[in-house]
Amino acid sequence: MLLQKQPDCKHEIILDSIADGVFTVDLEWKITSFNRAAEKITGIPREEALGRLCSDVFRANICETDCALKKTMLTKKPIINKPVYIINARGKKIPISVSTAVFKDELGKIIGGVETFRDLSMVEELRKELTKRHRLDDIISKNYEMQKIFAILPEIAASGSTVLIEGPSGSGKELFAKAIHNLSQRRKKPFVAVNCAAMPDTLLESELFGYVAGAFTDAKKNKPGRFALAQGGTIFLDEISDISPALQIRLLRVLQEREFEPLGGTRPIRADVRVLVSTNKSLEAMVREGRFRDDLYYRINVVKIILPPLSERKEDIPLLIDHIINRFNRLRGKDISGVSEETVAMLMHHDYPGNVRELENIIEHAFILCRSGLIEPDHLPSCLIPKESGQLPVMASLTAMERRCIYETLMSNNWNRLATARELGINKTTLWRKMKKLNISAPKPGQ
Repeated sequence: MLLQKQPDCKHEIILDSIADGVFTVDLEWKITSFNRAAEKITGIPREEALGRLCSDVFRANICETDCALKKTMLTKKPIINKPVYIINARGKKIPISVSTAVFKDELGKIIGGVETFRDLSMVEELRKELTKRHRLDDIISKNYEMQKIFAILPEIAASGSTVLIEGPSGSGKELFAKAIHNLSQRRKKPFVAVNCAAMPDTLLESELFGYVAGAFTDAKKNKPGRFALAQGGTIFLDEISDISPALQIRLLRVLQEREFEPLGGTRPIRADVRVLVSTNKSLEAMVREGRFRDDLYYRINVVKIILPPLSERKEDIPLLIDHIINRFNRLRGKDISGVSEETVAMLMHHDYPGNVRELENIIEHAFILCRSGLIEPDHLPSCLIPKESGQLPVMASLTAMERRCIYETLMSNNWNRLATARELGINKTTLWRKMKKLNISAPKPGQ
């Protein structure tokens, strides 16, 4: 039965044990129950809420024009995690997500509706802080090491020098190559990327340098190579560590002489191309082991950029999640508002051997299962759930994760607030405010 204005003790205990706000209404839209979490989020005592119209108590931005509960009562279809705002008793705007369902009696007759809502203030605060976009071109990061790369990238781009980008697979090496091209004087000319690991040696040679008609049996007409297609612009040789010693010699000549010959050709072609290369291996170690030519290594190692794996810059994960969700919303025409606290905790706990690319795949998987609202843990791949207990990691709240991150960074910087703020990518005043809020203080001498 529908809960009355004075619910029995059992119903009241159950409702008050729920972390989300819950209220029910009758067919006249008058509130018939109002749990403790609803009191806390709205700032309105239960005694004042009971018997009043829900629109007078639950002042949401959709009450007048697009009431979720009214839509559910008309269509008989529930609404899950719709992002809205309410105005609490103090006049403060509170971001929440609402879910609605019809309320039926024992005979299946609709006698009212129920609405649950979750306070998203913490998630929204984090999002606002992270939307101070720490980005360059399509690269997003607030990590201290990445910020140092951001700072010098315009000078690297303007130099015109060959650049070696080292980093694990999926860490965004091609994004950095594109950023260098887009910041350079060659940005209006082509950017041509070649995956050196994806083709056998003979095919790669013809792809890079092209061929003339008659160079081999099936060569019936001239074909320009990637170097020719990139004239005036930039060529990006991805995973250069995988090319053979013979092709290394040909590439060395291009870098030294700034010219190349197509297969079967007799005249060299001038190569007005900037060369950027990347690898997921240490070329320096390969040179020591005799697996990569030292003269080619010194030619391409004019400027080196080393990208850290995502596991070493986990402070970027919430920022990347927000960016990826916005991009998928545009591509898929969806309205995913974000991720729940539990989901953030699980994503922060993961080690990401596949780096940013793996995080993108995880969010794409969630987009398939999540229709709207917040991405919840059950929308994530099952491999992210710990097998031992099936429960969330110990750091299950954003507050706990934030406190641990700040505390450990302070410890590593010997409690130097300025150095800590720089490493975290926040203002020193913001750090002080967070330390006060999270009850973080420097240990006393002798402790």
